[in-house]
Amino acid sequence: MKTVIIEDETIAAQALQKLINEIDAQIEVIAVLETIEESIDWFESHKMPELIFADIHLADGSSFAIFEQTDITCPVVFTTAYDEYALKAFEVNSIDYLLKPINKDDLERALNKFKTLTKPVNNKENVASLVTQLETLQKKYKTCFLIPERDKLIPLATNNIACIFIDLKTVKAISLDGRHYYMNQTLDELMGQLDPTVFFRANRQYIISRSSVKDISIWFGNKLSLNLTVEVPEKIIVSKARVSEFKTWFSE
Repeated sequence: MKTVIIEDETIAAQALQKLINEIDAQIEVIAVLETIEESIDWFESHKMPELIFADIHLADGSSFAIFEQTDITCPVVFTTAYDEYALKAFEVNSIDYLLKPINKDDLERALNKFKTLTKPVNNKENVASLVTQLETLQKKYKTCFLIPERDKLIPLATNNIACIFIDLKTVKAISLDGRHYYMNQTLDELMGQLDPTVFFRANRQYIISRSSVKDISIWFGNKLSLNLTVEVPEKIIVSKARVSEFKTWFSE
């Protein structure tokens, strides 16, 4: 079996290759690639290997870029320094992860999983699925905004935001202690920067945080009215169509 290692740390690559040889001498490492550019060039000019070991973080960026720019059709085992608990969510058929520092038992488990593959046609889909999920995990949400105020920048921690809303075409935030801040981004832009497990787009005018919800009233037409711990200019109504989504989000 021919395999490729994508790893920019020489010692780590050598250690992985040694472990592979100890577990299965029939596995041949045909290339050790260190950068995104080198990897793309290699895959464009060589036959696809049967398995790839790819470190997520390379010196010139994320190895996800390789999969975005080349047509990888073989299984991939990612290596990463991510928290082991979080990574368990990303175990899928034919693809595994190895948490650094890599140990022999984990590597053997990954190779055994690879050997159980019977439908190579699904490998490309598995790679795309894992890449998408790991990219989501990698995404960094805002922990603080710097709000311009005259000749100063005022820090506003996201865990201190009760809600963000549109008031007369102006976007404002209210902190949990009731202070108002002017934001220079749209609600759509802000929602993309906020952790969706903490913030919810209640309607076109309001983004609310879970910690700001004091109680919830049943409103006309099976809608919900959200009552916050801070005063807001108008009632915050969740439409009937989004009630189920809101309840799921709030109870997570």
